Amino acid sequence: MTTTTYTARAIPPRALKELRSTDDAGRPAAPFTDTEGGAPLRCCLRRSEPGERIALVSYAPLRRWAAETGAAPGAYDEQGPVFLHAEECEGPAGDALPFTNSHRTVRRYSAQGHILGGRLVREAGAFQQAFREAFDDPAVALVHVRAVEYGCFLYEVRRAPARDRD
Repeated sequence: MTTTTYTARAIPPRALKELRSTDDAGRPAAPFTDTEGGAPLRCCLRRSEPGERIALVSYAPLRRWAAETGAAPGAYDEQGPVFLHAEECEGPAGDALPFTNSHRTVRRYSAQGHILGGRLVREAGAFQQAFREAFDDPAVALVHVRAVEYGCFLYEVRRAPARDRD
């Protein structure tokens, strides 16, 4: 039997280094001390704690992916706000899917970077099924998990190699 497990991909370290200096809108990062906590950090895929130094920056995930792959997303290229630690952090602490405690959209993209559709996910346990459904379509190259409330990018999931099990 073949099984596939999909995992969240944090913003890559090289991109984080760039974003901590100048964001994808060309603005300098403006770190601040988070007094409340709870901000969804895209560098380590967890919520911030009160007292941590974080920054809210503009990030263009599809544009950066397209630069790696040669895709041409055209009008689908967008940028939006993301929180990250103001300084380098250790990254994600495991393989658990983050930010699953609320409604999320799993948005599908083609190899050209065009939106192919999406799915609303209401329950934490439904994410792996939503990823399987997305990647059952050979035209889907990657998916973005986004917040329903604001449409913010939370993390990316790419096609995973299947593992055989006896």
